[in-house]
Amino acid sequence: MRAALPALGLRSKLVLIALVLLVMPWAGYAYVRAMEQLLRENQEQQLAATARTVAVALQDRPRLLTPPAGTATEGEPTAATVHDEAKTLLAGLARPGLRIWVIDSKLKLVAAAGSLDAPAPPGAPPVFGPIERAVHFALRPLFERMFRTPAAPGEELIPDDVIFGGRELERALDGAPTTRRRPAPGGRGTILSASHPVWSGESVIGAVVLEEDTDAIVSLRNRAFEQLVAVTLVAFSAAALVLLAFASRLSWRLRRLRDEAENAIDSRGHVRALLAGEHARDEIGDLSRSFSTVLARLADHNAYLEALAARLAHELRTPIAVVRSSLDNLRLQGGTPGGATYLGRADDGLQRLEKILTRMSEASRLEQLVREGEREPFDARAVIESCAAGYSSAYAPRRFKLTLPDAAVPLNGSADLFAQMLDKLIANAVDFATGDDPVELTLEREPGAAVLRMSNHGPLLPAGMKERLFDSLVSVRRHAPGDEPHLGLGLYVVRLIAEFHGGRTNAMDRADGSGVEFEVRLPLV
Repeated sequence: MRAALPALGLRSKLVLIALVLLVMPWAGYAYVRAMEQLLRENQEQQLAATARTVAVALQDRPRLLTPPAGTATEGEPTAATVHDEAKTLLAGLARPGLRIWVIDSKLKLVAAAGSLDAPAPPGAPPVFGPIERAVHFALRPLFERMFRTPAAPGEELIPDDVIFGGRELERALDGAPTTRRRPAPGGRGTILSASHPVWSGESVIGAVVLEEDTDAIVSLRNRAFEQLVAVTLVAFSAAALVLLAFASRLSWRLRRLRDEAENAIDSRGHVRALLAGEHARDEIGDLSRSFSTVLARLADHNAYLEALAARLAHELRTPIAVVRSSLDNLRLQGGTPGGATYLGRADDGLQRLEKILTRMSEASRLEQLVREGEREPFDARAVIESCAAGYSSAYAPRRFKLTLPDAAVPLNGSADLFAQMLDKLIANAVDFATGDDPVELTLEREPGAAVLRMSNHGPLLPAGMKERLFDSLVSVRRHAPGDEPHLGLGLYVVRLIAEFHGGRTNAMDRADGSGVEFEVRLPLV
């Protein structure tokens, strides 16, 4: 069986969607690496072109690579003069960070100019704003560890293994231009070299070697990475804030719509209040306005149904009066010996029908009174004491056990309605009570609430009816011929009055399984 996936809220889903933005730093990283590669290739090409230029310049002066040996005759340049002329030529082509040296065909160093000691790379380029500057400053220790600034000392002397063991020199003296990368002293940085042969006719008389470090490219790459990280963090932070604000606003609107929808209809199915209906021209606004329209139609339908019972009761009383008057006339005129029996049955039926209509009317009036009634403080303990004596005489020989607190129990509502609620609970308990055990009526005072309990010995609650007992027109009584008509409105009236006082009702079996207990919990003043 597949495990259930955890529920994700709007914020979590937007965070997952925001992870798609990670493609931006990856694209920036790929761009910087490609730029670095292009700069390195361009440096190699420029260095090779400079080496070729120097070699061409030396080809026009072959005597610089083949100075006279021994003592020069009058009018001929000496070896020292030739070497000085070669150095002067190379010095004019050298630049900071670039070293040029020339060897002859016997790997003898003829002249050298320039140094690999390049000037310090420029500082970090200016960033776009104060936020990026703050991020750049905060991440400076991390940048220094991740992107080390090239600081390798330049070589003051040309290493012997470069002159005598370099394969690029061998290939250059064989007539093939070459390039090479080798680590700088200490292993920090890289030195790029380009070699080009110097021709004299059909033979190679020497080679030109140009060397340059790659510190400038590395520094540029590091600054680009630092800028990329700073900009990415700022962009991600701004995007996260925008998405969080959007998700919070969206969640708040949805929660408000949910709360309004839950509070729009009360426990009796009546429309308590219509949704305000958002004016936003988006999907949530459309949903809110649709809910408002549905509730308005439901309110109209409920009003029609609530008035239907009263109208039916009013309309049925006229034909009932006509039937009763006709029966009275028949009784006065006399009739067949068996007619009296049928007249009695018809009269009983009319009485039952009148009681049903009367109770329906009472329930309708009570609903209206509960919706529009005024509230005032009263003592629930005193109301119960005044009603208890009447119950003993009205339901004799049924006994009652009364348990009340010593102090007053102040409630806010209607004492008359509270007494009517007691009447309904007592009548229900007496109807279902069995044996000689008393009906127990208890009033307790708890922190912030008054709890009224009505308990009787008798049958337990039917399965599945605990949540429906307080609904309208729900009854679990077993009717027998001649019983009073019962519409299941008694406990419905109890719930109406309890909700009028800001409380709630509950029904349960007794803990010992000997009967049923009803509980009404009301808030104290």
